[in-house]
Amino acid sequence: MFGNFTYCNPTKLYFGEDSLNNLKTELRKYGNNVVLVYGGGSIKKNGIYDDVLRILTESGKNVAEISGVMPNPTLSKLRAGIEIAREHQADLLLAVGGGSVCDYSKAVSVSVNCEEDPWEKYFVRFEEPECRLIPVGCVLTMVGTGSEMNAGSVITNEETKQKIGHVFASEDVMPRFTVLNPVYTMTLPEYQMVAGIYDIFNHICEQYFSGEDDNTSDYISEGLMRSVIHSSRAAVKDPQNYEARSNLMWTATWALNTLISKGKTTDWMVHMLGQAAGGYTGATHGMTLAAVSLPYYRYIMPYGLAKFVRFAENVWGIAPAGKTQEQIAAEGLAAMEDWMKEIGVVMKLSELGVSKDMLEDLADRTIPLKGGYKELSRDEIIRVFRESL
Repeated sequence: MFGNFTYCNPTKLYFGEDSLNNLKTELRKYGNNVVLVYGGGSIKKNGIYDDVLRILTESGKNVAEISGVMPNPTLSKLRAGIEIAREHQADLLLAVGGGSVCDYSKAVSVSVNCEEDPWEKYFVRFEEPECRLIPVGCVLTMVGTGSEMNAGSVITNEETKQKIGHVFASEDVMPRFTVLNPVYTMTLPEYQMVAGIYDIFNHICEQYFSGEDDNTSDYISEGLMRSVIHSSRAAVKDPQNYEARSNLMWTATWALNTLISKGKTTDWMVHMLGQAAGGYTGATHGMTLAAVSLPYYRYIMPYGLAKFVRFAENVWGIAPAGKTQEQIAAEGLAAMEDWMKEIGVVMKLSELGVSKDMLEDLADRTIPLKGGYKELSRDEIIRVFRESL
């Protein structure tokens, strides 16, 4: 492994069917004013809301609510949440939901006491918070983003159609604690489950497809990818399979808690492409990633051929005998494509509402990144989008 790095992750995890029982212990560490943050109301239908509110009440907390957080949280929703948290003088933001609710809560956390415009400061200039943060805790109900154990936050400016993520440098932005009960994820529609599965897998790919050295992080990544592939097949066959759903939940957390990025450059271009499409259409995040992944990886494969060969052999079990390096690598991506179709992800941007006349605008909203095997030009970005249609 090359380079120097520091690793610290302060998020405390409670995992398992009885994990919510630990919420009362965590609540004792914070003041009385709690803001409960959640999405469209599914937690009220499945009983999670009642369980959480009962624990908050038993703990003597004064509770305000931010409800209706959408799958791609908007800037206007962020501004509304900031006002609620300020008026309530929040001591803790408790996010109950999926990654979008966790992302949103972190954005509120860094913005409540910020005197500047949060969009300009955090999502345009990518500056770090200089104000006092509001602690965040999470009760996770959907897996995929890894937001429950990292410092990332993604917000969509609905006026400019920009969907931008900021991974904050400070570990103080990370959730202080997260409750991970795999049973909670079993109430999701299959479409959301599958989107989350691909989100997990792509998070690992984004960190794996970079670098040339013999890196421990890549060995961990290969194991995580194999776990996702195996568990996804079991979960699609039987969504109530606790073992499969628990493995997916645990893998999602480790896929993006920064562990497997250590000692590596990373390549987040699939996310830049997918977020541009998501900001423009409002489509589900994991599905936008799925639609652009294969065209992107096939385009950059010649520039990182050795890693794509390793991916084919170690993740997909492609036999190398009698084949060229290019053939092995191509078979690996073909196996990935077969698996994606098997679990039912969206394979084309056109299925998400993207048309040819949008490609120029999508390219304008795509942030080109370094760190991968090739930095894309604007023309190459348009080419990948065109192949993704």
